[in-house]
Amino acid sequence: MTISEALTALGITENILSIEEKNQLDRDGYLPLEGVLSLEQLAAINGRLAELLVAEGENAGKEVHQEAGTNRLSNLVDKSPLFLPCFTHPRVLAGIAHVLQGDLRLSSLNHRAALPGQGLQSLHADWSGSTTPGAFFVCNSIWLLDDFTTENGSTRVVPGSHNSGKTPHDEMENTILPHPRETILIAPAGTVVIFNSHTWHGGTLNYTDKPRRALHSYFTRRDQPQQTNQRTSLSPETIAGLSEAARVILDI
Repeated sequence: MTISEALTALGITENILSIEEKNQLDRDGYLPLEGVLSLEQLAAINGRLAELLVAEGENAGKEVHQEAGTNRLSNLVDKSPLFLPCFTHPRVLAGIAHVLQGDLRLSSLNHRAALPGQGLQSLHADWSGSTTPGAFFVCNSIWLLDDFTTENGSTRVVPGSHNSGKTPHDEMENTILPHPRETILIAPAGTVVIFNSHTWHGGTLNYTDKPRRALHSYFTRRDQPQQTNQRTSLSPETIAGLSEAARVILDI
């Protein structure tokens, strides 16, 4: 099965995203889709993440990355069928395919929660090389497990920066500071933000007394290395439970 056939099998069609949604993604570098996860899914996913954080303890997130001031978990494809929508949901995959021109595979599926008083990141892009508009290598999706507010460490973005051909350091001496054109992603839990990863972004400070939780379902072109090698990271039991189309998305 080719990637094109896999996308079709998963329900991705040319008009599953509107022209306006595609234009917004092209212009701003991100597109929020509300109501992708139900309240029941949110409760189940957050419950499973809490179990994993306890079970993995100080090793949590080590497969990919650990970050001070956050809870992190990695290789989530292998840790519950609850995470299946994060790499098979039709509208989300349609947005990823739009950015990457249909040439995609899952790079990693991770959890990040900004802890109280923590979470501030420098502005950055998830690609170190230069690109030309329309020729992108990576695309993320942020799955909001809590409401994103101005107070709880939501992601900040600089709209249109994916088309600038520049890095944050080209415009700022100190990229931890606010950018004059940045905006904060504000949306309810259950929203998924399709996110061109060449867009400048970073976490903000969580001023509340609770962690701000999200999943990052990160995709790359099929000729680029995966952050998590799905072929070597997944158990036979996990692979056996996946459809052929899902296995193609994972490139296994």
